[in-house]
Order: sequence, then C-alpha cells, then structure tokens
Amino acid sequence: MCYTEKYLDQMDRIRQVVAGQSEVIKEVAKLFAQTIASDHMVHLFGSGHSRMMVEEMWPRYGSFPGFNPIVELSLSFHNLVVGANGQRQAMFLENVPGLADRILRNFDLSDQDTALVISSSGCNIAPIEMAEGFKAKGLKVVALVSSDHLEGSDSKDARGKKLTDFADYILDTGAPLGDAMIHIEGLDTPVAPGSTLGGVALINCIKAETAALLHQMGKSPKVLSSGKIVGQQRATELFEAAYDQHARLIAKQYQNIGADEAVV
Repeated sequence: MCYTEKYLDQMDRIRQVVAGQSEVIKEVAKLFAQTIASDHMVHLFGSGHSRMMVEEMWPRYGSFPGFNPIVELSLSFHNLVVGANGQRQAMFLENVPGLADRILRNFDLSDQDTALVISSSGCNIAPIEMAEGFKAKGLKVVALVSSDHLEGSDSKDARGKKLTDFADYILDTGAPLGDAMIHIEGLDTPVAPGSTLGGVALINCIKAETAALLHQMGKSPKVLSSGKIVGQQRATELFEAAYDQHARLIAKQYQNIGADEAVV
C-alpha cells in the first residue's frame, strides 16, 4: 500500500470518529441555532493552526452570520516561520497566562452568547483561559479537541487544567497523539497530520445542522453563495445582507463595553 492510500485510510477512520458523534453535533447545532436566532453570537477561538477551523466556520462560501471569529495574529500569523512574527514567538505567547483575559476584555459578553474553542491538544494556556473566561460570563462552551492527543499531553496550565475542564460539550477530531498519522519506513518521525481533517468535518457538520434548524425556525440564514449557483444578483444581495447582519451583531458586542468601569 502506498502512503497516499495509507493516508486516505486514516481519513476513513477519522470519518467514522466524526460520524460517531452525530448526536453531540446535533446538540451543539441546536445550541448555536438558539444563540443566532435570538440575535446573539457564537464566539469562535483558535490559536496556531486551530485558526483554520475558525475561518472554516465564517466567513466563506456556504457559511452565514452569527459567528464571531476571534483570531489573534500574534498567536496564528506564523507564515514567516522565523524572524519577526515567527513561530517561536507565537508558541510562547500561546502560553502566557492572562492573555485570554486581555482578549475577552474587548467584548461585552452575554450569557445568551455561546462559544466554540478549538485546540488540538487542549493543553495550551490561551485556549484554556479563553474557555474559562467564557464560562465565568455564563456562556455555554463547546471544546473541539483531539481526544487522544489531549489525554496523552501535559497541560501548560499551572493548575493542570485542560480545555475540556471548562466545556459543556466536547468534540473529537479523531486525530492521534502527536497529530501526524503516517509512519514512513526507516523514519522515526510520523508525518501528515489529521486534526484539521476531523476539525473541518466537525465544523461543517455543525454548520449544516445549524442552518437546517434556523431554516425550520423561520430564520433562514443569509448564506454567502456563488453567483453560479443562485445568480449574480441574488449572490450580491446575500453578500451585502450577510455582512450587514454581522456588523449589527458584532456592534452589540462593543455597545456597553467598559460601561461599569467608565472614568468620570
């Protein structure tokens, strides 16, 4: 069997892991649909490569407003690899206690909002403290992790807490400990990670279930769509309407920020 076939076999295994969570996915979708239907937001957070799952949810074709992507460039813009804005700094900052509190200080969170926090290991401080901060404000929290990687990893949190300690729902990408899935003969380091595969599959399952629920509730989502599918005029209308709705929702997140700390 060639390595391509081995990787595709691992994809099939991850598909089965995701499929086995269909009931939890539906519960999460119900939670998110209720949030969006009540004109509140689902906050999304992911650092490092987990930002890809945030971007997969919203905004892009086939997605709709109601989600607040919280992506810190200092934690996730590491395309230069080394030098300024390099990976070393990003991985360092990801484990600085208190950073999550500084991020959340920018939002007027409501206990009718909900949150999805993504971290493959669930052991880095920023995503742990983000989930803890959401819980402290009364939000329901969904954790998207790689369960085997989380269970086999040590938390960077001084208390030993992990992301799942602050989650109401837990979803598993199905990726193995260490993420990489393919062992090359004669090479002691596996290659080709799998957490993004499972993560993106989970995100889109949640998205589809949430859209269906909103439609059933009479609150059909304004989906970013290709003009090749719905016609250019309809696509343009949806584009403008979706971003206008996002603007109105996100404005509420800043409306009363700091009101209780206002300096006279």
